[in-house]
Amino acid sequence: MQTKKYSLTEGSIWKAMLLFAMPVFLSNLFQQLYNAFDSWCVGNYIGDNALAAVSSSGSLIFLLIGFFNGLAMGAGVVIARAYGAKDYDTMSKSVHTAIAFGLVCGAALTVVGVSLTPLILRWMGTPSEVLPRSVEYFRYYFMGALFTVMYNIFVGIFHAVGDSRHPLYYLIISTFVNIVLDILFVAVLGFGVGAAAMATTISQGVSALLCFIHLLRVDAPYRVKIRLIRFDPKSLRDILRYGLPSGIQNSVISIANVVVQANINSFGKAAMAGCGSYSKLEGFAFLPVMCFSQALSTFVGQNLGAGNHTRTKKGAIFGIVCGCAMAEVIGIASYIFAPRLIGFFTDSAESIALGTQHMRTICLFYCLLAFSHCAAGVLRGAGKAMVPMFTMLGIWCVIRVSYITVAVKIVNKLTTVSSAYPLTWSLSGIVFIIYLLKADWIHNFDKIKE
Repeated sequence: MQTKKYSLTEGSIWKAMLLFAMPVFLSNLFQQLYNAFDSWCVGNYIGDNALAAVSSSGSLIFLLIGFFNGLAMGAGVVIARAYGAKDYDTMSKSVHTAIAFGLVCGAALTVVGVSLTPLILRWMGTPSEVLPRSVEYFRYYFMGALFTVMYNIFVGIFHAVGDSRHPLYYLIISTFVNIVLDILFVAVLGFGVGAAAMATTISQGVSALLCFIHLLRVDAPYRVKIRLIRFDPKSLRDILRYGLPSGIQNSVISIANVVVQANINSFGKAAMAGCGSYSKLEGFAFLPVMCFSQALSTFVGQNLGAGNHTRTKKGAIFGIVCGCAMAEVIGIASYIFAPRLIGFFTDSAESIALGTQHMRTICLFYCLLAFSHCAAGVLRGAGKAMVPMFTMLGIWCVIRVSYITVAVKIVNKLTTVSSAYPLTWSLSGIVFIIYLLKADWIHNFDKIKE
């Protein structure tokens, strides 16, 4: 199979960025349809208890998967830099090392996820009437953890070389598989919440398999050969060097979000269902944030690898501005239509009211979240992964958890928990502004390479 060359180091900056970012946006959109359709089926065909069980899934899933996704991001940075520098031997070794590493990590995550699910759910204070279904959903989900990890590894490879289209094509196919299986398992056969997780697992397996087949057949320097899938020591060190900070950041932030979820759980199953429904919608709202953050990492990595410092700066500014503007437009729309959006998942008046309250406390500040993520994407692409790690750990974890722990005891309201997000987004934004304006991170990249 022959393929066109993908590069973000030439031509119009805004065209290159948007042509890369739009497929990423659509890919993330279809990815969100997985969880959203699971919640819709469960909420409408099984009931609020089941919806609460599924809706509380986000923090726990990201707690365990976020670490490995961060490592996949590190692999992407290494591959993008080698691709931009046209160092195809290093790139090939990094690609095969990333796949070998993903296989090991996926197997480990399956064991950990299936084994520790009940313990973590109890620690989160999951109500007893919801706990059995939550355990069922999570265990079925983590049985397919290998597919999830490998899909993210494959997508990291595609994105590193500037190809955001093929992951989109495969994700569209798997999304329709997920929808069909959800309807069959839950609506028609009435199998319960475990079947919804199984539908997601099967569809993720389809997308991972399609990505792998393409990488086996593509006529390009990043082509995968099964006999070469092994650990290259230098490539593994580089992947860990750039991936561990992101992985640790994701996991520790997830622990903080688990604490937030535990506080939400204390307000009862109506709050769990309402806020859980918001979390599904939040995933859609964050799409511009994530697509520009990923585009910026690849753009910066490729252009710095090619030594294009001026182009890197211009692209970073363009991506950050676009990401923030799009996020805020979505935030305003979310505020206006909040009750209708929450009502899509549940018909409980109490759940809708609490979910709307939670959403309206947060959504007008989406531009702050966008800025932090886009700035972090720029710095990761430049090999400065430690900066966003320490910033987000200190603010999104330590300060967020400390604030909630103290504030909820003083004002025991759901809005107290909700306000932790815009507060910590504001603080991290200030730190990133100071760093980007004062630090000569572009030219320090040459020292990083050495």
